[in-house]
Amino acid sequence: MKKYSIGIDLGGTKILIALINRETGEVLHHVKKKTRKDKGSENIIKKMTRGIEELLEQSCPNLNEISSIGIGSAGQIDRQNGIILGAPNLDCYDLDIKRILTDKFNIPVYAGNDVEIAAIGEQKFGAGKGCDDFVCVFVGTGIGSSIVKNGKIIYGSTGTAGEIGHIIVDLNGRQCGCGAHGCLEAYASRSAIEKSIEGALKKGRKSCILDYLEPGRPITSSMIQKSIEREDELVLQCVTEASEYLSGGIASIINFINPELIILGGGLIEAVDYFYQKTIKKARAKSLPVPASKIQFKKAMLGDFSGVIGAAFLEDRDL
Repeated sequence: MKKYSIGIDLGGTKILIALINRETGEVLHHVKKKTRKDKGSENIIKKMTRGIEELLEQSCPNLNEISSIGIGSAGQIDRQNGIILGAPNLDCYDLDIKRILTDKFNIPVYAGNDVEIAAIGEQKFGAGKGCDDFVCVFVGTGIGSSIVKNGKIIYGSTGTAGEIGHIIVDLNGRQCGCGAHGCLEAYASRSAIEKSIEGALKKGRKSCILDYLEPGRPITSSMIQKSIEREDELVLQCVTEASEYLSGGIASIINFINPELIILGGGLIEAVDYFYQKTIKKARAKSLPVPASKIQFKKAMLGDFSGVIGAAFLEDRDL
């Protein structure tokens, strides 16, 4: 077995690219590129290609020791052919990422969903280790999930199982990035909280989050946490509302799939413990009594690196 793989986590705000030791799961070196402003297939390819080149230049492994490049992307993925079919948060559609990167680097390339790779990473080295029956839910720019049953990821008939962010929580509600109305992602993601706060500020509401904002700079999970530490009324209200929606979505998972464990991760969960604690308490209360009595909750243990670690092992999955 070759010693290394390159894992790539392609998300709505950043591309994280890392060299992974396949024997230990250790992140040996990593490069980060921002994607918030530079979206679209062409920009994504440029940033990803340059990031891989930088990684190779800085870590200098023998290319013959690199087993594969694994990519986890937000959105819908054709895993067999390595194509990003549609990632609205990245403005990226029908991107033949496998062909492009294979031609460029002459290394086998594998693709999967971003939360799928996080689930693989957590299963092998993190909060899901030793558990064969769990659901990963990651909350960041959007909301995604991955279902693990009997130790294997459930893909569904079209490979799109686990899209918790697009369950409908309000039939005539807000428009989501996917084009539909009333999706959970439009109410409980960091982006949704950001929009709620910005809308309230435009209406004249006061908030200490203004102390951290700069022109053109987005509201981050860190800013939200700092405002909560100062007991800011507006931010607490928006975060509490988001946790109500997310807990309802998670309660639906508990009732429908009846997993042993739910792992919660992503930037918002990691940075804002208030949001995490509120969500799991409400999710248990909203679930049916029998599954609620057994369900376990854990935070993802690998943090930012769960995705890149999992992506490095995409070549091992059984589709």
